[in-house]
Amino acid sequence: MSRVIRAAVFQTAWTGDKESMIQVHEQAARDAAAQGAQVLCFQELFYGPYFCQVQDPAFYEYAEQIPEGPIVRRFQALAKELGLVLVLPMYEEEQPGVLYNTAAVIDADGSYLGKYRKTHIPQVRGFWEKFYFRPGNSGWPVFDTAVGKVGVYICYDRHFPEGWRALGLAGAEIVFNPSATSRGLSGYLWQLEQPAAAVANEYFIGAINRVGIEEYGDNDFYGTSYFVDPEAQFVGEVASDKEPELVVRDLDMAKLREVRDRWQFYRDRAPATYGPLTDL
Repeated sequence: MSRVIRAAVFQTAWTGDKESMIQVHEQAARDAAAQGAQVLCFQELFYGPYFCQVQDPAFYEYAEQIPEGPIVRRFQALAKELGLVLVLPMYEEEQPGVLYNTAAVIDADGSYLGKYRKTHIPQVRGFWEKFYFRPGNSGWPVFDTAVGKVGVYICYDRHFPEGWRALGLAGAEIVFNPSATSRGLSGYLWQLEQPAAAVANEYFIGAINRVGIEEYGDNDFYGTSYFVDPEAQFVGEVASDKEPELVVRDLDMAKLREVRDRWQFYRDRAPATYGPLTDL
């Protein structure tokens, strides 16, 4: 029998302060639930600006512990109220001076399931992330949620195929890729990499990008969030390149078995030959 998951992603612009940004996302969760969504992922560093355009230790204050911090607790209560699985991309403080770019995953009953820490950290103009984050050490967990098996891969990670494959091997059915990516830099990759990863690894991907130009730099975040299926087909329309938008789509999980039975990529892997790749 077909199993259909109604999934959502939310792209938005920086409001100018943390509390109003949180409130915008709380309303997005309520709107998603009202449309029947069962799982929702927010954009990278969802409750703040993309402060990595500058290198300023003042932004360390945006980090908090996961799951003990107030934002996770606040959204746990909301997830339970709405019966909605939530993926929260956040700035995490493990301890003073040990900071990660992290996504917390909350189940539909409000329980905290765990976190993924961004593995690949860029350090280029406008994306000074090594100033703020240690490379993640969580591996590539897949979370057994109320809607099925969910994975997370954050922004710059998407340029590296190894994590996509690890998530597929761990059984991921939907992988969310929350991002902050700028017009003119990666636009030619945005609608190429995630569809290609969905095909190669045979799962659905939800790609989320914020919108607008923020006061800390000239990065022009171009939105165009979307869901893509394992045949590289967009599920519905791609979101606006300029405006906030909640994207809600029905994902038919029967397509995963159909595509995997057709291509058998997992059967035909040759992992015994791949060892030299990790030695280079």
